[in-house]
Amino acid sequence: MPASPKPNYLIPFALVTTLFFLWGFIHNVDPILIPHLKRSFSLSTLESSLVDFSVYIAYFAMALPAGMLMRKYGYKAGIITGLLLFATGSFLFIPAANTQLYVFFLGALFIIACGLTILETAANPYASLLGDPKTGTLRLNFAQSFNGLAAATAPIIGDAVIRTNGFSDKELATMTAAARQAALASEASTVKTPYLVLGSFILVIAFLFALIKLPEIKEEETGRSERRNVFHALRHSHLRWAVIAQFFYVGAQVCVGSFFILYAAKAAGLDGKSAARYLGLGYGMAFMIGRFFGTFLMRYIKPEKLLALYSLINIGLCAAAMVCHGMLAIYVVIAIGFFMSIMFPTIFALGIKDLDADAKIGSSLIIMSIVGGAVLSLIFGRIDDITGNIQTAYIVPLVCFVVTLVFGLKTHKVIAPKEVMAEPQL
Repeated sequence: MPASPKPNYLIPFALVTTLFFLWGFIHNVDPILIPHLKRSFSLSTLESSLVDFSVYIAYFAMALPAGMLMRKYGYKAGIITGLLLFATGSFLFIPAANTQLYVFFLGALFIIACGLTILETAANPYASLLGDPKTGTLRLNFAQSFNGLAAATAPIIGDAVIRTNGFSDKELATMTAAARQAALASEASTVKTPYLVLGSFILVIAFLFALIKLPEIKEEETGRSERRNVFHALRHSHLRWAVIAQFFYVGAQVCVGSFFILYAAKAAGLDGKSAARYLGLGYGMAFMIGRFFGTFLMRYIKPEKLLALYSLINIGLCAAAMVCHGMLAIYVVIAIGFFMSIMFPTIFALGIKDLDADAKIGSSLIIMSIVGGAVLSLIFGRIDDITGNIQTAYIVPLVCFVVTLVFGLKTHKVIAPKEVMAEPQL
């Protein structure tokens, strides 16, 4: 009897990889959106950090429902649902801009992030599972490299379409209070067209996914599927530690990336346009190159060892970011982006390794831990408000990289749960 043909995962993998660019793009517009709304609504740093809070709290709220959705209906249903929520949130920026209420912007961002949560819960394990299990970490890092491409392009595009035709501080200072408020309101309205175009584009992508047949990957069952739940999945110690490590890693990434423009103004005296250029062509490009270079290095260096090495380097760079000034400070933060690049997909892939039927729940739990971006960005913003020096707040990402260092050195190791070890031999 002839052997069944080996499945071809190239086209499905290419399609799923586009999703990594899409959610990377929207996340990397946030560093442009934060100072834009901070200025338009005269916010403190802590108040402006609610942009990140609204985005990353959605991961905590939606990750487990996303996992349950995929367990019942599969990865394709999860991807389409996530895209539809993504588009809906984008369209809500129009009434948010019309009402000129900050809370409406936060609500629209929350709905976008609910869609992103489902997309990431689906696409991360799907990309890892589409092929040889031995190369799952390498494959996921490659897909995540397109997230890095978004990090390089989104700030430049976002600055061009969102911050366009803004008033200078000198112009605003010469206006009456009413005129100044009207001017800032007009600046806040510049988000309408970009998000309308984005929402329409996402609908087209959702339609394409609905038309195309995607293979449904079935994780290995072990005969105890009825007991598969959150508590069962957490019996895996490496998954528990991956959830913790991802919480702190995402917190570090959000603190460094989202506040880059505010940091550049304080540490180097850069204006908004120059800072956005360094954010995209500097920080974003370093992040993208780091993803591709890290994927190459993983052919020769174990992922966990590379994670530990990069974490150690970033601890030193965060310490430098706290004391350096001028363009040296900017280059230090750009370097942090390079060495952060492989961390999310590496932690994710190590966390779901050998989970078998627990993989979808495990994926949900790791995505859920992205809430670290909400919690730690608030702490970062509060430290800046208290001290009046955003560089001092870099103590937050420094501590985060200590946690990822420990995960890479020790706690990533797969240890079989006692339940599995105790099963009788037949």
